[in-house]
Amino acid sequence: MDEVARHWVDGAIRAIEADFTRSSDTHLLKVVLPGAPGVSLYLKDESTHPTGSLKHRLARSLFLYGLCNGWIGPDTPIIEASSGSTAVSEAYFARMLGLRFIAVMPRSTSAEKVAAIAFQGGECHFVDSATEMYEASARLAAELGGHYMDQFTYAERATDWRGNNNIAESIFGQMAAEPHPIPAWIVVGAGTGGTSATIGRFLRYRRLPTRLALADPEASVFHRHLADRSVRASDAPSSLIEGIGRPRCEPSFVPELIDRAFAVPDAASLAAARVLSRRTGRSCGGSTGTNMWAVARIVAGMAARGETGSVVTLLCDSGERYRSTHLDEAWLRRQGLDLTAHEDAMERFFETGEFAPPA
Repeated sequence: MDEVARHWVDGAIRAIEADFTRSSDTHLLKVVLPGAPGVSLYLKDESTHPTGSLKHRLARSLFLYGLCNGWIGPDTPIIEASSGSTAVSEAYFARMLGLRFIAVMPRSTSAEKVAAIAFQGGECHFVDSATEMYEASARLAAELGGHYMDQFTYAERATDWRGNNNIAESIFGQMAAEPHPIPAWIVVGAGTGGTSATIGRFLRYRRLPTRLALADPEASVFHRHLADRSVRASDAPSSLIEGIGRPRCEPSFVPELIDRAFAVPDAASLAAARVLSRRTGRSCGGSTGTNMWAVARIVAGMAARGETGSVVTLLCDSGERYRSTHLDEAWLRRQGLDLTAHEDAMERFFETGEFAPPA
């Protein structure tokens, strides 16, 4: 790398660090569980990042990783395979550095996310299915002389899981003054697997007894792979829940770090997101609902056994990003989804502490 490019990289890293310094940490919200008073539930509200989702952390780490590896220079177009939130966050950082950004995504991505990418200065390149994103992204990067960010490969290694203000360190710092400061469980979804890898490694590095649960869309391969390591792909119809679940086992997913997995139907995810939004006054996207459905299973089990303790999960992004899909009754009808029974089950869980999913 020549001196001019090296000087630009120095400035780029300084700009990203300044942005981080301006951004306060995200809130840890306590959720009232009337039916399970012995269990404390907390939501790590990642929707308050500057770009509105958990993926802001990932995008920052991926840019720093690419810059420090010499992959990104002053004229490098950035290409990413993303169904939305990662692309929104990467577009934000690309614009900050004056770089062109192109997101490769399925045509089914919500209009709100497409608009958010454009708002941040990014471009969208559409493909017919999620499985086409990888090849299309690599091809675009080669054609443009750009860098394919490849979140699905680099997410688990771009973040320093030992500390350095990662999400796990943040959670445990914010839990320090709570009645049960060491959570019994942390519940996360997985898209790249970067967040679950960061938290799982941190738990082991700090020798903490907290167990890590994976909340996974029913159509995803991850829970299948955990049950049978020979299964590495799923041909099930794509999930309607954006940002988590994948049709193939991604390189960044580290199954050895997961203690338990829950397969969650799309209707359950969307219903749980609606109930949680009403209960907390915070708008929740579908992936947060996936997390909440798994939380209900865990908390109900703890309550039935008379256990006390705390459970932490993530509010990944706002439901406002899904006004034309998840929150649209006409869209739900077109998908053949009736959320009534699943919403009733979640409301009963909050009131009684018991969880009985509809058959």
